[in-house]
Amino acid sequence: MVTQLRLETARDALDLNGVADTSFGFQATAGLTGFGLPAVSAQWLEAAGDGARWRGQRVLSRDIDIPLDIVGRDRRHLRELVSRLARAMADEMTFVVVDDEKVRWSTAVYRTGGGDIDLAESQRDVQTVVTVRAADPYFTASTVATQTIGGDQGTTPLLSSLVAVPLAASQAIGEMTLENSGDAPAYPVWEVHGPGSILEVVSPTGEALRWNGRLAAGEKLIVDTRQGTVTDQTGANRYADVGTAPRFWTIPAGTTTATVTLLDTTAASKVVCSWRPRKWMVI
Repeated sequence: MVTQLRLETARDALDLNGVADTSFGFQATAGLTGFGLPAVSAQWLEAAGDGARWRGQRVLSRDIDIPLDIVGRDRRHLRELVSRLARAMADEMTFVVVDDEKVRWSTAVYRTGGGDIDLAESQRDVQTVVTVRAADPYFTASTVATQTIGGDQGTTPLLSSLVAVPLAASQAIGEMTLENSGDAPAYPVWEVHGPGSILEVVSPTGEALRWNGRLAAGEKLIVDTRQGTVTDQTGANRYADVGTAPRFWTIPAGTTTATVTLLDTTAASKVVCSWRPRKWMVI
């Protein structure tokens, strides 16, 4: 059961449960669509014989239809609410769904149609349907999950789910348990705190991402697998040190195990993996 719907911009936040909560404002009504599975574009190989073979698929953008009841305290207040909606729809918005477990899921959207109103219907309320499109078809959680390997055990203890295999004083290697509570693959962000060199992170299915550079004490490397970027703590590009044929792999749904290796480490060195769970559908 969805407990709250919101449309947020940099300057405003429209509570789409406002009428139910306060008797005026914005209210999403029956007929809301676009919460199910998004459309896909499948690739097929047409063979000489009968039928075809499936070669893969690409998930398409998501369209969401939002029926709205806009209720003001009076005609003047109604005009203010309609103006707020118009300003919000002029640029990028964040469509937010808060489920019954109070987890916040969101996706960036833009208006693609709708918004007609009949001002003659009432002096204090109007109805409309707005269509928005999400380029990213998944709903992403606001909560961030993390796992850590390394660090000074006196100040940053190893997580109980980590199985560390110390090979030498200057080498850290371990198996990191990754729990993705969503039902879609999640993109990890790797933060490497120096000193250290030659980072390698291997996915549960054997895909490897290797960075052959070196970090001094106090330096940090950030690998954003969704953006495909590798930067240091100053924002400088460190992608040139990435190994050949890198795989910016994702974390599958459920509980899996990855392997992390970092050389030339000290007690201060650590690798932090963080990710936001994603879902195909939120109910």
